[in-house]
Amino acid sequence: MSSQAATGPTGAPPKDGKKRRGVGKVLYQVRSVFKRGGRSKSRPGQAGDPASALMSQPAAPAAAPRVPQYEGATKIPRSQIHEERAKKLGSRFGLEIKPSEWHSTEGDVLRVEKSVRMRIHRECHRCHSAFGVGNECPNCQHKRCKNCTRYPPKRSESERQVHRERREAVMRRNKENAPIIPSYDYSQKIILTRPPKAGKQDLVFKGKPRMRVRRTCHVCDTLITAHSKQARVCDNCGHRRCGDCPRSPDAKKKYPYGYPNDEPGPNFKGVHACHECKKKFPANTEDGTECANCSHKKCADCPRVKPKKVEPEPDPDLLENLRLRMEALRTADE
Repeated sequence: MSSQAATGPTGAPPKDGKKRRGVGKVLYQVRSVFKRGGRSKSRPGQAGDPASALMSQPAAPAAAPRVPQYEGATKIPRSQIHEERAKKLGSRFGLEIKPSEWHSTEGDVLRVEKSVRMRIHRECHRCHSAFGVGNECPNCQHKRCKNCTRYPPKRSESERQVHRERREAVMRRNKENAPIIPSYDYSQKIILTRPPKAGKQDLVFKGKPRMRVRRTCHVCDTLITAHSKQARVCDNCGHRRCGDCPRSPDAKKKYPYGYPNDEPGPNFKGVHACHECKKKFPANTEDGTECANCSHKKCADCPRVKPKKVEPEPDPDLLENLRLRMEALRTADE
């Protein structure tokens, strides 16, 4: 018991390092009992607890953000700002910009109207140092005067008027000769015109002139059109277009092996080539004819030359005449 009394009810030794005796010991024990009782009665869940009281109170509504007030500021929608920027970029570079695809256009912004100001630089006329914010030179402590160089130089009223007139002329010229904005809308037919040399009707561009080619069936003399039920087939007799069907205008010199996509006809059977030496036989050559190059007889394995456009060979008589004329000119020069 003596050890418990010495250490106190809480088991901790007294702070002063001496044992309490008599009335002091009794008062110390009474004070410690009151402290323990106060701690046990004040629990977090009870209504008397200040912490629980604070937690039970409803949260105060958040204060609305305070919008700063500026003198001369006007509230305008953000979409208007982006429309103005897109219009300026389009008129300057010939672009078509949609503000909705550029930035977010939600909300409002504050606009403050300010006059246009020009940045002016001054230079000390003594040490040629640039002035800062103040009127004193940072190098030689010279006070700024009228002799100090000013850039841009100050203009007179007549010079300002000339500048205004020049700027108005440039703005008028840009308005009259506005940049051409390309249009990629091909839903409407584009017609190219130009003013006529004489008369009132404009000249219409109709494209490169083309020659209309007509093919006629050699069996029933019916025109084979491009809108037939079957391609390259006569609607009257069902004959498939061949090398004997006449063409208007005729171009046999350009197509000596036959016209493209034509079948061999009874008269024009096409041009075949020897399958051994690739030498071409004359047109409409019968099977069994010997090749002039390798003496091979034409057979079923000799392929038909594909009809294609061939540049005509120059006339040998014309080349000889040209050669004689060139020689005559060279002799005259010598």
